Amino acid sequence: MKIVIVGAGKIGESLCRDLSTEGNDITLIEKDSKILDKVLSVSDIMGIVGNGANREVLADAGVHDTDIFIAVTTNDEINLISSVMAKKMGAKYTIARVRNTEYSEQMQFMKESLGIDIMLNPEAEAADFIRKNLEYPNALNVENFAKNKVNLVEILVEKNSYLHDLKLMDFKRKYFKNILVCIVQRGQEIYVPTGSFILKEDDRIYVTGPHTDLEEFYKSLGHSEERIKSVFIIGGGRITHYLADILLKKKMKLKIVELNEDRAKELSEIYEEAEIINGNGIDTDLLEEENFSSYDACVSLTGIDEENIIISMFADKIGIKKTITKINRTSLLNVLGLVGLQSILTPKKIIADYIVKIVRSFAGAQGENNIQNLYRLADNRVEAIEFSVGEYSRVVGTPLKDLHIKENVLIPYIIRNGKLIMPGGLDVIQPNDTVIIITTQQYLDDIDKIINFDFFNNKEI
Repeated sequence: MKIVIVGAGKIGESLCRDLSTEGNDITLIEKDSKILDKVLSVSDIMGIVGNGANREVLADAGVHDTDIFIAVTTNDEINLISSVMAKKMGAKYTIARVRNTEYSEQMQFMKESLGIDIMLNPEAEAADFIRKNLEYPNALNVENFAKNKVNLVEILVEKNSYLHDLKLMDFKRKYFKNILVCIVQRGQEIYVPTGSFILKEDDRIYVTGPHTDLEEFYKSLGHSEERIKSVFIIGGGRITHYLADILLKKKMKLKIVELNEDRAKELSEIYEEAEIINGNGIDTDLLEEENFSSYDACVSLTGIDEENIIISMFADKIGIKKTITKINRTSLLNVLGLVGLQSILTPKKIIADYIVKIVRSFAGAQGENNIQNLYRLADNRVEAIEFSVGEYSRVVGTPLKDLHIKENVLIPYIIRNGKLIMPGGLDVIQPNDTVIIITTQQYLDDIDKIINFDFFNNKEI
């Protein structure tokens, strides 16, 4: 795939690393030569110094025969203009990052009017991530598939849990036959477990199942099924703007602490139903005055990673049920670990995963087997992918037990006509099915690639 990226910020740098690793031909346009050189030094890509909204620069980047054009500078207008120009010059598919809250209400109109294929708002997507994780307060992370029919939920095996020393075949036989443990992270090791796998304390497990079964599973772990009713947000930036709308519509009690006086005043005018405090959210005296410990959830959204981590650790220490922590520099977690931290929000990763999904869909089978959703988990070492299956896919028509599926590939669900099927060896994938794949295999862009090619060669003889 030939891809042109404009902007070498956090998202641009992440995309260059991820997409070049997957074998794509990447050209990066960046007006700051020092920033460009930094990215070029760590990624196998081409680079051009210049303005992404300049026709000559775009021509030099080869936009005329580009498969995907991605504009992710910090300037919305540059992203919009360059995407429109790239489309006119021949780019097949264009993606623009747009962050301005004033544009958010007219995204669809702007897409249709300007001819841009996808307009992405990282802060709005981040707010939706927080919403999902607040709906499952006992989970570390939640991802959705099949139009929210299926959830993939990360859970910690706690001390004294009945899951400790439990064999997975016994888990299904004695406890929850409709809950599937898809992935186990034990320290730095990742497992796609079989029925003989034994869970241990401190394992981070990814489970999937219908909503009602997951709720019963939470209860069995001794967690209250009580929903989050009050949220304390520290930091009043763009993510908070979108998140406050969501939470207030759900009738949640909401308090926001913002350090900047003008921004705090602006928030108080927009969100009359929320309590807005002008102050330093890392000041424990202020938190105590504002009854911080009485809230069900703490969401740390300041612009400083270290502050967010400290706030969440403090919230966990005083017994707040749910913490969500925004961290841009995930390398900090390698130093500090995850003690006292629950759900981790990394906006650039959310957008990068979304764009990788689009690129994979283009690369895979010319649209025969499309990727509907893609999530990269456990430090990107596990991928959860939702495929729609085409009529001529090689996985169609053969019982799963005879498909010679590669190692470390799991099929937890087939969705057929809106109904969930947890498949066994005799089940057969049919055209137009949606299939969820969990795997440690890297860079899957087509469901056919879950099969050993030797099987196809034998089948075709």
